[in-house]
Amino acid sequence: MPPTTLTAISPLDGRYASQVDSLRAYFSEFGLIRYRVRIEIEWLIALAAEKSLAGIGPFSPASIGFLRGLSANFSESDGEAVKAIEAKTNHDVKAIEYWLKDRASGNAEIMAASEFIHFACTSEDINNLAYSLALAECRKDVLLPRLDDLISKLREIAHAQAAVAMLARTHGQAATPTTMGKEIANVVHRLRGAREAIVSVALNGKANGAVGNYNAHLVAYPDFDWEAYSRKFVESVGLCFNAYTTQIEPHDCLARMFDAVARANGIVLDLDRDIWGYISLGYFKQRTKAGEVGSSTMPHKVNPIDFENSEGNVGVANALLGHLSEKLPISRWQRDLSDSTALRNVGPALGHTLLAWGACMRGLGKLEADPQRMAADLDANWEVLAEAIQTVMRRHGMENPYEQLKELTRGKRLDGDAMRVFIRGLSLPEAEKNRLLAMSPATYIGKAAELAAAI
Repeated sequence: MPPTTLTAISPLDGRYASQVDSLRAYFSEFGLIRYRVRIEIEWLIALAAEKSLAGIGPFSPASIGFLRGLSANFSESDGEAVKAIEAKTNHDVKAIEYWLKDRASGNAEIMAASEFIHFACTSEDINNLAYSLALAECRKDVLLPRLDDLISKLREIAHAQAAVAMLARTHGQAATPTTMGKEIANVVHRLRGAREAIVSVALNGKANGAVGNYNAHLVAYPDFDWEAYSRKFVESVGLCFNAYTTQIEPHDCLARMFDAVARANGIVLDLDRDIWGYISLGYFKQRTKAGEVGSSTMPHKVNPIDFENSEGNVGVANALLGHLSEKLPISRWQRDLSDSTALRNVGPALGHTLLAWGACMRGLGKLEADPQRMAADLDANWEVLAEAIQTVMRRHGMENPYEQLKELTRGKRLDGDAMRVFIRGLSLPEAEKNRLLAMSPATYIGKAAELAAAI
């Protein structure tokens, strides 16, 4: 079968292909080759700019423009040409070196310095910078904007529902009331923290040779400060310099990034399950769309499929992110190849993350709160005022307030009349008694509305 979205093995390249297109430029095979080309070219240009390195450069502005144009205009046909070379070399990074030499063959100035393409580099000097740069740019251009959209949508709901009282359910049981807006505001606050964690991860890079000691560099140019040069180069491409590595940059920073994304996903999962439950309780209805079907046999159903889809994709994403976080920082001695094959799954891990965030967003966009249903639930559970009443009794020094309310309410359902009879029998100041008599489950919401409006 020819590879199409219908015959694809991975749903990311099949059913969900259009939803993860934004990741292809970063984590497809084409994207990885393009980032490698970019690093190789910038390494060559940086070498040529060093006056103390005899035998190379300086390059003219025209040659520099030509080289950077190879990177900026790198096409799918260029990628296919690199893969054709790799089929002969059986080495993906060496294939890029040969491709660059071939593309520069008409430029005498560059060809005079062609042996400085990939000079003193091990493949991992290119790969670690390519992956870190791809992840840094994907974070800025794709991940954070999508997460910001989700946070913004939740904040909008939190404000709209700020004062809509609802029954809380600690341990699944009727509990002190809150508002729907405050519950959503809690998620906004958590996701903002998760976003900060994602942003705060410093992505590292190294360019120090086969085992991290500049061995070949110093044999070729013993008097050159290769460590300072390497630091300047790594920082010039927007990454943080790691001075102490083996052949590979140890990937601790990648592990931190994947852990941070997984934490954000965990918060989304928590939201998915809560909203699913609120839909089940009738606190939310879902807007229908003409032509859509909820069940193949039960015509009445409007299933919360977006939140279920999100939940499923979080599971796949976090399984992959967790494996990458655990596996990547571990390498036998100075290098083994197991990290290379694992790193090729960064795209799938982030792809399922984007699917989860997108499905949650779609679900949120269909929600319609039902304040009447929430109000009815509150009115059926007057016993939740037991906390308020016994706390006021404590404040006024009454005897055994908790025990009195426990006897009245534990495991029981009370209506408003029964609760007011109890309040009227209390030896409290009239002002306090009247304040409690005026209270209902719907008004016993503390600062919930204020907190939700302030998020």
